[in-house]
Amino acid sequence: MKKVVIIGASGFVGSAILSEALERGFRVTAIVRHPEKMTVRRPELEVVSGDASDRQFLAGAVSGSDAVISAYNPGWRNPDIYRETLRVYPLIIRSVKEAGVRRLLIVGGAGSLYVAPGVRVMDRGVPEAFAPGVKGLAEVYYSYLIPEKELDWVFFSPAANLVPGERTRKFRLGKDDLIRSVSGESRISVEDYAVAMIDELEKEMHHRERFTIGY
Repeated sequence: MKKVVIIGASGFVGSAILSEALERGFRVTAIVRHPEKMTVRRPELEVVSGDASDRQFLAGAVSGSDAVISAYNPGWRNPDIYRETLRVYPLIIRSVKEAGVRRLLIVGGAGSLYVAPGVRVMDRGVPEAFAPGVKGLAEVYYSYLIPEKELDWVFFSPAANLVPGERTRKFRLGKDDLIRSVSGESRISVEDYAVAMIDELEKEMHHRERFTIGY
């Protein structure tokens, strides 16, 4: 049974990934800031309270795992989301490397996906409330992941609209271009996003690259 660590396992995306990982037989260590929010109780689940920006703590917590999935998000309503994203992600990357864990899967953003040659989602404009977080995740991808040659990382960008829904297992995967339906909508349920994330964890289809999902 593989062991995976999920950072941010109590959040919107992290909790869906946690559920999918447990259902598919993984042993999971869930790293959360507020363990009281965790309602899942399973023998194969260990809940650890801690700060993802604490390198010593995080390196110890992820040591011995087969992979780390990071759903870290400082909070979309956090006025410092841009700075916190850029402060914490380099620390997560360093901690995973220091622990000797080979594989890091990151819940990415859609902002850096292309909608036309040379034109990204965030170039077309995103809602003001989400812009700092969107730009922060894009900067993590460009500045910290693309140059990273030691870790076997992936940056998994969702569709433009990541919403509660159903686990259909019927979706499309792509690389750098936003996936849209015939009607032009870009959408994926968080349940299907989690399915694809755990598929990637199991099959290791992407290496040091970004990929994306949509209906």
